[in-house]
Amino acid sequence: METPAAYEWIFRVFAFVLGAAIGSFLNVCIYRLPLGLSVNEPRLSFCPSCKKTLPWQQNIPLLSWLFLRGKCANCGCKIAFRYFAVELLTALLFLALWLVFPWQIALAYWVLVALLIVATFIDFAHFIIPDEVTIGGTVAGVLASVAVPELMGQDSRVRALAWSLGAAAFGYALLWLVLEGGKKAFGKKRIRLEAPTPFSWVRKGDDADFIVGDERGLWSDNFARESDRMLLQCDRAEVDGRTFENTTLELRYNRLTIAQEEFALDSIDRISGVVRELQIPREAMGRGDLKFLASIGAFLGWRAVLCSVFAGSLAGSLVGLTTMALGRRAWSAKIPFGPYLALGALVWMFFGTFLVNWYAGLLSR
Repeated sequence: METPAAYEWIFRVFAFVLGAAIGSFLNVCIYRLPLGLSVNEPRLSFCPSCKKTLPWQQNIPLLSWLFLRGKCANCGCKIAFRYFAVELLTALLFLALWLVFPWQIALAYWVLVALLIVATFIDFAHFIIPDEVTIGGTVAGVLASVAVPELMGQDSRVRALAWSLGAAAFGYALLWLVLEGGKKAFGKKRIRLEAPTPFSWVRKGDDADFIVGDERGLWSDNFARESDRMLLQCDRAEVDGRTFENTTLELRYNRLTIAQEEFALDSIDRISGVVRELQIPREAMGRGDLKFLASIGAFLGWRAVLCSVFAGSLAGSLVGLTTMALGRRAWSAKIPFGPYLALGALVWMFFGTFLVNWYAGLLSR
């Protein structure tokens, strides 16, 4: 085996170091974007606990977290392992892409990998994928395909543009069909509780805390559409001091109906009682996933869209079944789909050609 030349080692080290540095910036995006904070102001990183600005020697990718043993030098609070993991993951993927692909494609894939990492960690933590990642990623994918037509398997920039736009539209439309079909088929879930269980709805600013037994969440998390409704079969219910016996509460995001009487939730501070059965609305996925798959298609093409959906669905199903088997999946829990789409995109990037050849071989037998 031929030993890599010195300049090749220099480029490999550069790819790894650059990836770690980009990973440090991705940590900023992962922390700030869900909170609506600017990724540019303040320009310097700060401790999430004490908010003290970190000097440069405490902000060296990979090394600072290790030397500080995962703690803030100012307040001593723990700094999550996620910061180190994102930097290392980004560095390893940047290096792998540089080793596997021609440099023009590797540069474009670096941008995509950065978007995949940000989307994955934000979706895991907050169950959202910001438009900066999805819409911005789609625009970046189209521009990258025009700059590097080989991303779409083309030698013409115009054809690459058309294929990229088409793949983005295909990705969005495919998941839209899944979303709408899933809503019609599985848009509500009936839960019969083992025993009558206390519940409460307590106003919290513009939202509310919704608690059923040990299950707690925000009221808005249960409603993705204006038409969604929740039904509670109650032994007893109290609405701001008024008591109702053996009744059904029909709840929408902004109103409550009991028999023929309707209440605006804006005028209610507290609903409580004992429930024995719930019917809750649910979605197959969030709309951010649709835009996220569009961005994957814009970078990788229509076949990558199919691979991402298939591989993501398979991985998500395996994880969901495993957690249910271990008894760790609560009835109200949500499963983020974005990270599994990102995994499918990575599978396509590194193994797409192999998968196509393998499948073609099966068909030719």
